[in-house]
Amino acid sequence: MSWETQSAFWKGRRVFLTGHTGFKGSWLAHWLLMLGAEVRGFSLAPESGQVPDGFKPLFEELDLGARLDHLIGDVRDEETLKRSLRAFNPEVVLHLAAQPLVRASYQNPVETYATNVMGTAHLLNACRSVADLRSIVVVSSDKCYENREQLWAYREIDPMGGHDPYSSSKGCAELVTSAFRASYFPRERADEHGVSISSARAGNVIGGGDWSEDRLIPDAMRSMLAGSPLEIRNPRAVRPWQHVLEPLQGYLKLAYKGAEDPALFSKGWNFGPVDGEALPVGDLADRLAAKMLGKFSWKTAAESGPHEAQLLGLDSTAARALLDWKPALSLQGMMDFTASWYSCRSLEQRVEMVSGQITEYTRRLKL
Repeated sequence: MSWETQSAFWKGRRVFLTGHTGFKGSWLAHWLLMLGAEVRGFSLAPESGQVPDGFKPLFEELDLGARLDHLIGDVRDEETLKRSLRAFNPEVVLHLAAQPLVRASYQNPVETYATNVMGTAHLLNACRSVADLRSIVVVSSDKCYENREQLWAYREIDPMGGHDPYSSSKGCAELVTSAFRASYFPRERADEHGVSISSARAGNVIGGGDWSEDRLIPDAMRSMLAGSPLEIRNPRAVRPWQHVLEPLQGYLKLAYKGAEDPALFSKGWNFGPVDGEALPVGDLADRLAAKMLGKFSWKTAAESGPHEAQLLGLDSTAARALLDWKPALSLQGMMDFTASWYSCRSLEQRVEMVSGQITEYTRRLKL
């Protein structure tokens, strides 16, 4: 199925998007608006505490609050979430709202479980009474798998797990999603209910506009602006890096395919980089330093911090074969896109860069 056909699916489509004020959510909201979708966002207010002077949260830079139906809300508040969903009556639900950080989950484990597990349960329960609903995509993480520090990548049939509260919460959210699918929207009765519930597991995303704490690129940019070297906790830890547009393409494609054929696509899917492009953290930092023309440097931190996985990879064979999904950016292209955004010094340039990169990315999808 061509990208043009899938793009046409979104024009005028009612989309309920949670987590729309975050990094990935802002990119996805902007892309959906470019496609002509009618978007209602439900999320906490954008965080500005880690954003350097001269910048604003990406949500604010893109002026998304004025361009979509913007609701401030918490997925832990079941009644408010349910009212917002029912009133909007979406055809597609994209669930991105989460507590997304491993180290923060050690500090606030109960809050992490409440948001990532119960928030998912609240959303799926509310979806049971949405009349026009056709497709739900629950955004998960590569860290949902039981990590055995193995050399080969994880497949969708591998068991859920998680050493730390964040990873465990994502494994739990996957189990919640599976249970709601089997109980209320079973694949074998798709002809009756017509709803797909899928989950999407992606790797470590990078891209312009990310100012989250404890993430490599934002921490590097803050260090560069402060004129000090970045301290990296685990430079040899291997991660499946990808530009933010790669998994977002997967979410859009999965929602579209699920609406067309819920019996086939209502399940969990991996969206990872091409083979050979999972890199150690230190290697990616070196590539970033080269892109920033020597303005950025790093060193190994004296304290490594709490446990984090060392080896982590995703096998995306199923998405490539059945969804016709594939990354459009090479490692070089991913770094070019990211460095270009952070090199922009004006708000106007950064806004134009987001739209321009989405346009260029979709052009590459058509090749």
